[in-house]
Amino acid sequence: MSHFDDDTRVVPIEPGLDGPGGAASFSGQVQPAWNIGANPNGGYLLALAAQALRQRTPIHPDALSITVHYLRPGLSGQPCCIDTQLLRSGRTLSTVRATLVQDGSARLELLAAMGDLGDPDAAPPLLTMLRPDMPPPEACPTRSAPAQGVELPILQRLDVRLHPDDAVPGAAGRARLRGWIRFTDGRAPDALACLLMADAFPPAVFGMLGMVGWVPTIELTVHVRRRPVPGWLLGRFESHDLSDGRMVEDGALWDAAGHLVVQSRQLALVRRG
Repeated sequence: MSHFDDDTRVVPIEPGLDGPGGAASFSGQVQPAWNIGANPNGGYLLALAAQALRQRTPIHPDALSITVHYLRPGLSGQPCCIDTQLLRSGRTLSTVRATLVQDGSARLELLAAMGDLGDPDAAPPLLTMLRPDMPPPEACPTRSAPAQGVELPILQRLDVRLHPDDAVPGAAGRARLRGWIRFTDGRAPDALACLLMADAFPPAVFGMLGMVGWVPTIELTVHVRRRPVPGWLLGRFESHDLSDGRMVEDGALWDAAGHLVVQSRQLALVRRG
């Protein structure tokens, strides 16, 4: 079992009821190896909560669309409870709500449409976003904690390589970031890992503002479009909207076969100094 599988493991603590309105709770542990500074990465917390949703809807194991609101920072190294509620169960989709709770307070609130992405080698899409050109991973610098201005324990778990033009703080002159990502222990990406990796790169404004530290997410929506094949994922993230300390960032991930596997959008706070 990989670090990611270990660190997102949840177990049921209260049985669920069948049918709409049925509730079930799960327990887990928020591991510090996924921190950005002193705070758990938002994508990791999302994946941890989504693991409970997968158990709640075993015939629909993949989050096709998931929206999470971050109410408070997660507590690193502390247990959590994930309360789930099945809102609707159909032939092709289940709709589920979840709340991740720590120390008696709700930290995340989620709503997801769960389904089954099927075979990653399925027929190509009729319409898609083309993967951007990128130098190979070995030609790209590793994500740097000093360059971002914050400690990055998460780099114990993720190998993140940035496009040479985007790797130096503020050098790109625009709010865009491109790079490669994979697990350091060799685990292949899957639909659950896509939720993590959609929020594991430096923020796009790194390329424009330079050292930005922790940029906490207010709300994140991830659409998983396809089950990825093994290998590196390529990410592109950009923002065209930064005002009053808040930014909207759009992202996309492609797998090693060049297939678009994720589209994401988030609203985040930009705190400098």
